[in-house]
Amino acid sequence: MATPDSPQNDLEPDEEEVRSGVSSRFILLTAVPSWLVSLVVHFLLILILVLLPVAQRVNQQREIVVDDTADAEEIEEFKMEEFEPIDEMKLDFDKPPEQMEDAVISEENIISDFQELEAAPTQMDLVDFADQTAPFTDMMTTDAGITGNGTSGRGQAQRTKMLSEGGGNGGSEAAVVAGLKWIADHQLPDGTWNFDHRRGAKKPGESKNFGEFSNSPRAATAMGLLPFLGSGHTHKEGKYKKQVGAGLTSLVRLMQVRGREGSLAESNGNMYSHGLGSIALCEAYAMTQDKDLAAPAQASLNYIVSCQDPVGGGWRYQPRQAGDTSVVGWQLMALKSGHMGYLEVPRNTIAGSMKFLDSVQSDGGAKYGYVDPGAGKATTPVGLLCRMYLGWKKDNPALEKGVAYLSKQGPSTGNNANMYYNYYATQVMRHYGGPKWGAWNVKQRDFLIKSQVPENQAEAGSWHFNGLHTDKGGRLYNTSLSLLTLEVYYRHLPIYKNTASEEDFPL
Repeated sequence: MATPDSPQNDLEPDEEEVRSGVSSRFILLTAVPSWLVSLVVHFLLILILVLLPVAQRVNQQREIVVDDTADAEEIEEFKMEEFEPIDEMKLDFDKPPEQMEDAVISEENIISDFQELEAAPTQMDLVDFADQTAPFTDMMTTDAGITGNGTSGRGQAQRTKMLSEGGGNGGSEAAVVAGLKWIADHQLPDGTWNFDHRRGAKKPGESKNFGEFSNSPRAATAMGLLPFLGSGHTHKEGKYKKQVGAGLTSLVRLMQVRGREGSLAESNGNMYSHGLGSIALCEAYAMTQDKDLAAPAQASLNYIVSCQDPVGGGWRYQPRQAGDTSVVGWQLMALKSGHMGYLEVPRNTIAGSMKFLDSVQSDGGAKYGYVDPGAGKATTPVGLLCRMYLGWKKDNPALEKGVAYLSKQGPSTGNNANMYYNYYATQVMRHYGGPKWGAWNVKQRDFLIKSQVPENQAEAGSWHFNGLHTDKGGRLYNTSLSLLTLEVYYRHLPIYKNTASEEDFPL
């Protein structure tokens, strides 16, 4: 309304117009027949009664959506029937390194409470620091062991024997001990690792050669966990069980779930991150058979299955994208790790991966390209290792030719060492065995022992080379691959040996 001292607002109706409008509407309402009013009222009541239960059911449903672009800031809570949820852990990747507290991993970070399996302690004779390099008990052998679990060599009883027979020595195990300590010292308070390892360093100012992918917690945490698992440490046993438990807890917490699928993909690492994370979860489950790891491990495999290219059978950066050999290698190793843990791996998924390998092989299957037939230095050992796990026999002519090719190339050494190539090629040579493996092993083993940062220097126990991907993954990436390469003697049972009772993939 306008005040006495102000002009009349053109948009404001006068009093007479308002009274006239109300009167007109009232006359119109009274002119409507009573039966019509009753009909409208009853119709509205019936409509409300029908829609109310539907609205209640919709409100009760909760849909968990996977962000396939891996850019979501919120982390969905992992809820599956057999998995016991854990309190949320805040991930603060933007906090400056100098403000980070020293990592304190508590018992509360362990995934679940459980009954420890008892096993007789076995003394490691090869080195005098068995308590630092392997668990006191031999649970893996007792629980899975000779019955077919390919991780059984990580148990103490078989580990000493396999280390000695495979070509390892006290120097290589000492390097593993020092490397594991460096990784443990760089774990963040929330249980994750970061390729920018300054985030978890006790003295960030002394850190150097940190990776650029500072927002890839899934891939970095997986690469932090795998060397511990490869050395026999789990969240149940070993000197680092608290660190492993915290890492597994954070990895599961970072999983984004939709139905039966759990994604660990992320914007920087895409399906690389998922493959690495899936291997870690599946190996931890295979080694412990902890029922609380069964659901997330299986969910990670289900995601791999759903992301396979339905035409070519491979995997790449995004779901159902035409594959490349590098990404395929990590997904197939995850499927193999799950298979060793007796998780579900569909036959047609494995058949599809074989189809992809056929499409990128050259020289009759002795060499492998990236997305087309070729002979890439790094992709050839990836393809050969996949073929080994997919059932190629030791006397396969293409495998023999491929091993001869790798033997001629030799390990990558020097400041520009390509640890990605070394990681895969060393596994191929170790599984193949024989004189070629002996020559390869001496060169690779001694190079890694000598190139590790000594204990009297900053970054002691770690490695850094200027090879493939080191600008992205930095010192954590190099240290993880170096440790996994030195654990090759016992990390997996040899494929072509009678004591390795791993079953072939289901075909």
